[in-house]
Amino acid sequence: MALDLATFLAIYGTVFNGDSLSLTPGYSIGGPASLGGILGGLGILRTPSGLSGSHNNYEADTSSTRGDLYLTGNNDLLQIDHFQQFYDSLLEDTPAPEQYSALFRFRQSRFNHSIENNPYFFFPQFAGVLVAPAGYAFPPAMMANKSAEYPDGYLDKETFKSFFAVTGQPGNFKYQPGHERIPDNFYKRALGNEYSIPAFLLDVLQFATQDPRLLSVGGNTGTPNSFTGVDVSALTRGVFNAATLADGDNLQCFVFQLIQSEAPGMLTGVYEDLTKALGPLVENLQRNRQGLGCPRLAGVDRSLYERFPGYRRAKAGGLT
Repeated sequence: MALDLATFLAIYGTVFNGDSLSLTPGYSIGGPASLGGILGGLGILRTPSGLSGSHNNYEADTSSTRGDLYLTGNNDLLQIDHFQQFYDSLLEDTPAPEQYSALFRFRQSRFNHSIENNPYFFFPQFAGVLVAPAGYAFPPAMMANKSAEYPDGYLDKETFKSFFAVTGQPGNFKYQPGHERIPDNFYKRALGNEYSIPAFLLDVLQFATQDPRLLSVGGNTGTPNSFTGVDVSALTRGVFNAATLADGDNLQCFVFQLIQSEAPGMLTGVYEDLTKALGPLVENLQRNRQGLGCPRLAGVDRSLYERFPGYRRAKAGGLT
């Protein structure tokens, strides 16, 4: 993973799900972290949620291997049936970029599954539009083994199983939480060829141009098959519109500016000094927008989310 992508994800996770004011800033990759432990607890008003408690702000529905939180009651344990679908969708003896391209139908089916089964399905601007697709893009991009035969990598199925702590054979897979491991004889991407924000956005757009719903902020309105998108123009007060999100740098501008605009409201009551806590994130977002010529976003109408039960439920639970 390139420094730009790694730094952004680390800072975002720390601000939203950890403690950015700690002497040792960080966040738990599991459940809630101890305020007296590695995070220090300085200036934070509630226990950091960790990634397992990040529904709709970092983690979202339509995951490639995890269940929708309000369908399964759990969003951190691998679901064998989802893993099996991913496994079956991986082309063998094929370069990683082509393996990723072939995952489109699987990606689409997981999106459809949430619409068809989860009355609380909600697809937010960051956790949905950008983080959810990472579950499909990251394995071929960063778990594929590099070799002379496959300089762009090849994600063989045994390597895939090792990264996800799965053993056994198709139809009889066993999941062992906590046993995820980098396999022996694994060769990562070469220095200078790390997976960056621009590369990731190209992967996101590759699927979104085939199914524009994958860029839709929105969700079900209380029953399955009631998916309704948010009017992007109304949400951003005319600055962006859905028809042009896939054009140029618009997607990066849209998501990064919405994060910066919405963060203060999402984190109210979390930090004593919210401006200081948000400082590293604001600086990083501004750096990642330099040179893009993003239109100025003056504000976001978050009231448009209130029609979605999945948003309201997570909000009531302090998750978003």
